Amino acid sequence: MSASGEAGLDLRARLAELARIESTAPGVVSVYLDTRWTDEHERERARIFLRNELQRARQAGQGGAHPDDLDWIERQVESLIGQAPFPDAHGVALFACRAVSLREVFPVRVPFEDRFVVAATPLLLPLATALDELPGAVVVFVDTEHARLVPLDPTGPAREVVLEAEVPGRHSRGGWAQLAQSRYQRHIQDHRDRHFDAVGESLAAIVDAHGVERIVLAGEPRNVAVFQRTLPAHLAGKIVGTVEGDGHQTSTVVVTRAVELLRRVEGQRRAESVDAVLTEAAKSRQAVAGVDETLEAANRGAVHRLYIAKSFASSGQACVACRALAQGEAARCRLCGSPTTRVDLAQAMSDRVLAAGGHVSVIDVHADLARVGGIAALLRYPL
Repeated sequence: MSASGEAGLDLRARLAELARIESTAPGVVSVYLDTRWTDEHERERARIFLRNELQRARQAGQGGAHPDDLDWIERQVESLIGQAPFPDAHGVALFACRAVSLREVFPVRVPFEDRFVVAATPLLLPLATALDELPGAVVVFVDTEHARLVPLDPTGPAREVVLEAEVPGRHSRGGWAQLAQSRYQRHIQDHRDRHFDAVGESLAAIVDAHGVERIVLAGEPRNVAVFQRTLPAHLAGKIVGTVEGDGHQTSTVVVTRAVELLRRVEGQRRAESVDAVLTEAAKSRQAVAGVDETLEAANRGAVHRLYIAKSFASSGQACVACRALAQGEAARCRLCGSPTTRVDLAQAMSDRVLAAGGHVSVIDVHADLARVGGIAALLRYPL
């Protein structure tokens, strides 16, 4: 199954389903690729990476990946390298597990670090991080006669909407033509006002249909400013900035600029959200900070949004019976006494939060988050 045509909300729902996969044997194959291949040398490097990882996985034999899963991964990646079926994607995640009938490909607009993992459950944290960085958005190029609206979901641009006003042409000659131009000026302005109104109505429809959270405007500054003033408050409030753009540039050029703007804006918003959750953790039980407190909240299914420092690295234990997570290396669960298995706590907590329908944000650098252990959470309800 391929997720390439699904909207962002569907991807998040599917991510939650993947997070609920219980331990399987043979394991789940998770592959992440940076697909920004610009020449044959970079494609060959991807082939070598895949070849080496597949060889190791096949040599692992029993207890690792099923041969059918490895064969499927090999075919899919070779197709990606050779045919580029997702030209707008900068990264692709693939998951395969015969035991749970799992075969999925997720192209996204941001690159991944190349990874190949075989484990009891899918590796979801990189994909969850990408979705968190890519809220539903729409890029709007607008001038006085034309508009292009490009919805963006995590997989890339959706079908572009092109609008063109029926505006009387301007005259370039003097004499009677110049007089006619001045007499028609008000008529032309009426057309432009209707054009901006029509663009706003189309924008509202896209926002509703695609679950858009952010709007980026493009065009000549004066036109953009006039258009923005025509928008109702619920649309104007979603505008996060503007980028350069003119009618001669392709939508791909404008969208690339918009995506970079969106990534910067989302990075700043995540940093501000961490500030807020740490403040809340210090004064109430609606948020928690630190490894032990966050583990407790995750065990109770109380986490709405998990914040993890990119540098956070800690192993722990998961109970095979009650599934409680804990720091340390205890062979037995402190709650029920059952045996435990070793886990990566960042991955295990992320899976727990995603499975409950929560969100995960990975934070590049945040000094205050680092001081509390590199992890914090906003809760669904006070503990």
